[in-house]
Amino acid sequence: MTLKSTLSILAIASAIVASAGPKVDKAKPAQLAPGQVMSWDDAYARADQKLKELTPQEKAHFMRAHSDFYYYGVPSKGIPFLYLSDASQGVHIRTNLPDTSLVKQLDRSTAFPAPIMLTATFNPSLAGEYAKAIGEECRAGGIEVLLGPGVNITKNSQCGRNYEYLGEDPYLSGVMAANYIKGMQSTGTATCLKHFICNETEFYRRRSNSVVDERALHEIYMPPFRAGIEAGAPYVMTSYNMVNGEYAGQNRHLITDLLRNELGFRGAVMSDWRSVYDLDKVVESGQNSIMPGSRREAFLIDSIDARVASGSIPMAKVDAMIRPIIATGYAYGLYDRPKYQRELLSRFPDHAATALKTAEEGTVLLRNNGILPLASDRKVLLAGKAIDYDPRNANNNPASSADVKGWDYVTLADALRGELGADRVALSATPSDSELKSADVVLAVVETTDLESYERPFALDKAQEAFVRRAVALNPNTIVLVISGSGIRMTSWNDRVAAVIYGWYPGQNGMKAIAGVISGRVNPSGKLPMTIEREFADSPAKDVMPKGAEFYTLAPRAYNEGLITPYDVNYHEGVLVGYRWYDTKGIDPLYHFGHGLSYTTFDISRPSVKVKGDKILVTATLTNTGSRPGAEVIQVYAGEDQPTVTRPVKELKAFRKVSLAPGKSETVTLSIDRSALSFWNDATHSWQLNPGAYTLSIGTASDNIAATLPITIR
Repeated sequence: MTLKSTLSILAIASAIVASAGPKVDKAKPAQLAPGQVMSWDDAYARADQKLKELTPQEKAHFMRAHSDFYYYGVPSKGIPFLYLSDASQGVHIRTNLPDTSLVKQLDRSTAFPAPIMLTATFNPSLAGEYAKAIGEECRAGGIEVLLGPGVNITKNSQCGRNYEYLGEDPYLSGVMAANYIKGMQSTGTATCLKHFICNETEFYRRRSNSVVDERALHEIYMPPFRAGIEAGAPYVMTSYNMVNGEYAGQNRHLITDLLRNELGFRGAVMSDWRSVYDLDKVVESGQNSIMPGSRREAFLIDSIDARVASGSIPMAKVDAMIRPIIATGYAYGLYDRPKYQRELLSRFPDHAATALKTAEEGTVLLRNNGILPLASDRKVLLAGKAIDYDPRNANNNPASSADVKGWDYVTLADALRGELGADRVALSATPSDSELKSADVVLAVVETTDLESYERPFALDKAQEAFVRRAVALNPNTIVLVISGSGIRMTSWNDRVAAVIYGWYPGQNGMKAIAGVISGRVNPSGKLPMTIEREFADSPAKDVMPKGAEFYTLAPRAYNEGLITPYDVNYHEGVLVGYRWYDTKGIDPLYHFGHGLSYTTFDISRPSVKVKGDKILVTATLTNTGSRPGAEVIQVYAGEDQPTVTRPVKELKAFRKVSLAPGKSETVTLSIDRSALSFWNDATHSWQLNPGAYTLSIGTASDNIAATLPITIR
């Protein structure tokens, strides 16, 4: 049977999102409460009235940003300037704003763990709590729009911005994004989904052309955007790259056909900064604002002003372009409220607690031969150049949009001393062979450089790789802590170390969480939101970089883009992204999607399934069979037994994180929409659900399946 294309992608809407908040029926409320949303029809009616009051020059200015980080405003006509700030993992406090009179900057902001670590919690409610805290800091600092969350897919381990995103699975990413959006917008701070679409590589992103088929777009790359839109995200940012030969920010098919018509987006679209080149295409595409609006963009600004003044861009098209900007400001109450809620500054201690909780739940224990949790009589040699790792940079680099400075930083050395006692922790950035050999336990810390506009190697640098190999050869009690935003090569030493901890970029106080995992005070419950391959050659992204690219990656953020010939990023794997690729191709990765160890044990029993109308109900009992309290994630995957097109062996369709005391059990029922078993039919341009046999897999990782259940779809 064939489903109309208006069905929610993978049924994310019904599985995830209810609404953005209580609706307000009145066309002109005095002030919307945080989380309240005016109806779009009323908001557009108000925008139409306001358009009649604006001069042609004012309208021309709305077509672009005001300065670097503001939407244009006409305060005398009831439209204030709106401040747009980065980033998904906290507030980027900018010190170089040219219009400082428009905003009173925060004097500090909480550095939360990176979004990839948030996703590793597999805890949607925590995503809401995390984003609510950031939203409160935005309201205290007069920030109307937070430029996040980023929902691009981790299809390439080398992408420098994977740490900003929500993993490789579109369903998981959509769930986390939806809850992030609802949490943030409960404070009245608006979110902006980014980057639409297929921006999965950072190597000279303005010169890359993502070549992707219609089916992969619909099944893999669009679902998190749909989930975010249905959760109420009022802004969407387009991406730097071309998609099938046209830049995303001026691409009518992407913005009008897919984003607006198919996904039903009624809010405002903005370009990424300096990412569009043809004004006529921009006006016709459905784009609403060219970012930024600084005089560095004088060639484009002057062109807009001159062409609007001359009438070569008809006023009807100008109105159509800027109408969603003004309507969105009304719909989300951004024009009709006080700019600052300074009383929220008192919430900083609570925000720090949320950041710590996220790091505790997001730390992933990949490997453990029993050395962890560390016995109370064992001492640790903290070793490697990364022991000097500065948590202020845990979320990136000051030059990046995602940089968040934080406050009350805690280093790993201080966290370990506080957790274990100063007498149990020794430090050596470059330990000798004798130091390594004689150490009771070696904690070797390695890190990567994950950076916007930078494609980093999958392998560690030679010095760190050699150090880990030497430590393991000299001391079998070596634990490796990885500080990174994506997968790294661990194949040469993984099987010989005593334990591997993935600490991601844990934020300002996240080292306390990692120290707690080492001591056993924190029972790890994080799960990998992406696959870690044995070798990058196993990845479908192995040929992303053009030949000779190594020369241009020596200097991070080198913007000599004119030297780079536009190149194709071929999405030839189609829908087989991440674990879908490895499962279907029979390639065994080093660590599978969903993997993560605990200090206790769990059992899944009494699995059952029934089809009830349009719902598939999967029930199982989870029991903590160990001696420690802990949390486990039940994961449900689905696959078609005899597909008519290439389909993954299994795809995540539901999950639930459950905390249990020792010996306790909980029976969990997970609901999956029948339509979630559909695939996108390129020929009919619609969703299709084949009748027949399907298999549901229930487990705690994509490779750790406790039971399979057959179902028949009629």
